[in-house]
Amino acid sequence: MPKRPNPIQLGIACLAVFLIVDLGLWIWWKSRKEHRYDRQIVVAARKYNLDPALIKAVIWQESRFNPSVRGRAGEIGLMQVREDAALEWADAEKIHPFNHEEIFNPSKNIQAGSFYLAHLMKRYQNTDNPVPYALADYNAGRTHVLRWNKGAAKTNSTTFLAQMDYPGTRQYALNIMQRYQHYRGQLGN
Repeated sequence: MPKRPNPIQLGIACLAVFLIVDLGLWIWWKSRKEHRYDRQIVVAARKYNLDPALIKAVIWQESRFNPSVRGRAGEIGLMQVREDAALEWADAEKIHPFNHEEIFNPSKNIQAGSFYLAHLMKRYQNTDNPVPYALADYNAGRTHVLRWNKGAAKTNSTTFLAQMDYPGTRQYALNIMQRYQHYRGQLGN
């Protein structure tokens, strides 16, 4: 006569299988969410001469890939694009008529946000690394960047980051730069 399984061991085994499957589904969902806009990111990266990993890292920081996010200062969508930046993009792309609410469309949001980020990257091209300067500008605005980039910080990004007196903006830039490296590793850059 076959031995009956121990109900406690059977329960533990079922729980373990459930947890493994649940964890696997969670990892799959998270991965799917992070790759949902890859095609649009690559298109914008090519158009505006940016690294797709940088665009993706900004999206991760700004919205965690949620296209319906609204910021406190009127920013909307994946890249949290403000109305003035959206209008500048629409004007440059000759999209008329244009309404800021259209930026909730993920493709338009990624295009507008990438357009603006590329503009900022060009602004700081004479530095050792324009990324932290552009990210600080994207987050806190040009006025603050001009206050922080005095002396050696004008061209040295490490000194620039150290001179920031907004800890939130410094952390914002550092978070994106770390995530940027993570995505570069994924994309093989």
